[in-house]
Amino acid sequence: MIDETIRVDEIKEIDPSILEVSPIHITGRGDIDSTKVTFHLKIEGHLILPCSRTLVDVKLPINVETTETFLLQGSVYETEEEAYQVKDDVIDCYPLIREILLLEVPMQVFCEDGESEGAAPQSGKDWEVVRDDDQSNKIDPRLAGLAKFFDQNNSSSES
Repeated sequence: MIDETIRVDEIKEIDPSILEVSPIHITGRGDIDSTKVTFHLKIEGHLILPCSRTLVDVKLPINVETTETFLLQGSVYETEEEAYQVKDDVIDCYPLIREILLLEVPMQVFCEDGESEGAAPQSGKDWEVVRDDDQSNKIDPRLAGLAKFFDQNNSSSES
């Protein structure tokens, strides 16, 4: 059985968008047989990343369940899953956990409230941030006449 809490602060050096890493809690089990060792792991913690829109710190929860297989020396084992070869007599899951955490970082992350304290400004002189959801109900003023044209066609066809 596995129940450990580890620090993986060095992933901040690998991915500079990661501002902070919580202690990572790893639980699960390892199954050992003559040809392989299989780990069934649950990885929990959180990362702090900057909001892509406002640069405010955003807490990204990490909750990953994974199964990883390590092949023992000299074993030839066919598997559809990715398997790692054991070097020497030690299985080090630490690099694997770092890789899993780095793969969890999204390309963009957004904070819930765009007007958070310390956020980048959302408007200024002659500009403002426009969100896609704000645009769905607005009609471009240049096309307003076209909208009236369709309204006139609908009322004339009903007569």
